[in-house]
Amino acid sequence: MRFRVLLLASIHEDAVRILEAVAELRKNARDRPLAREELVSEVRDVDAVIVGGEKIDEGILEAAGNLKVVSRFGVGYDNVDVDAATRRGILVTYTPGVLSDAVAELTMGLILCLSRNLLSADAFVRSGEWHRGSRFPLTMDLVNKELGVVGLGRIGAEVTRRAKPFGMKLSYYDLIRNPKLEEELRITYLPLEELLRRSDFVSIHVALTDQTRKMIGPRELSLMKATAYLVNTSRGGVIDQVALYEALKERRIAGAALDVFEREPIPADDPLLRLGNVVVVPHIGSATVETRRRMAITAAENVVRVLRGEPPVFAVNPEVLRSR
Repeated sequence: MRFRVLLLASIHEDAVRILEAVAELRKNARDRPLAREELVSEVRDVDAVIVGGEKIDEGILEAAGNLKVVSRFGVGYDNVDVDAATRRGILVTYTPGVLSDAVAELTMGLILCLSRNLLSADAFVRSGEWHRGSRFPLTMDLVNKELGVVGLGRIGAEVTRRAKPFGMKLSYYDLIRNPKLEEELRITYLPLEELLRRSDFVSIHVALTDQTRKMIGPRELSLMKATAYLVNTSRGGVIDQVALYEALKERRIAGAALDVFEREPIPADDPLLRLGNVVVVPHIGSATVETRRRMAITAAENVVRVLRGEPPVFAVNPEVLRSR
């Protein structure tokens, strides 16, 4: 039997070869994301779909009569209606772990960018101020500064490991404490409010769920030091973006660095983009050659294993396997 797989994400050629060994591939030939009605039409007869940021809702799942697996090319899966997929016996898979290093490295790069004000330093030199005898303002050390990690999963743990050699003090908040990691990383657990009050840098590493949506809002931002910085490389919806804008504009916190936004791409007229104390990058946490290749291969392997009747490498809803 020859399976059909719909590729909505652009993936590495090595992953394409893995899929071609067992399935007929159908790709999005349009030079844009599919509109919802186009997506409904495309999924009707496929056995698997590999998705990037496309929203896979209940209506799309209902139209996909043969669908066995939705393979998310990434670590977040908030764009897939997992409950609806589970009710229909459709496995949802994802690619955690393989992108942890890349996201952690970007996080540390953003922390360094904030602490040394690198974007302003670059603009200072390009504007000719240095040649006019101006002095660039002093910045700050990372040594002995407190890094508060919100979410000590795979990525949060890797950020912690990279921050330690800089001499930073480490604390974390998570819904579930992890005594083993606390001992291994020498990191202190704190309630969220206390972490926000104490930290010089707060780095967000949680999945977007009903429980975490806008978990950093006006009240949480008001707890942070005026000298503190907020970094988000998880999901934009975890932070109340309007509240963050107000806090940055009024200098109630020193600055922020964002790889993710409530709406992506962030609108060109978003007021955040007019502020000088925020660093913005275009959701590039996993965007390295090596990491994207590993992600693609994992996404492909998830599909192939499910189509062969085997457990996937990473399942979001493993209860579907038990029901089968």
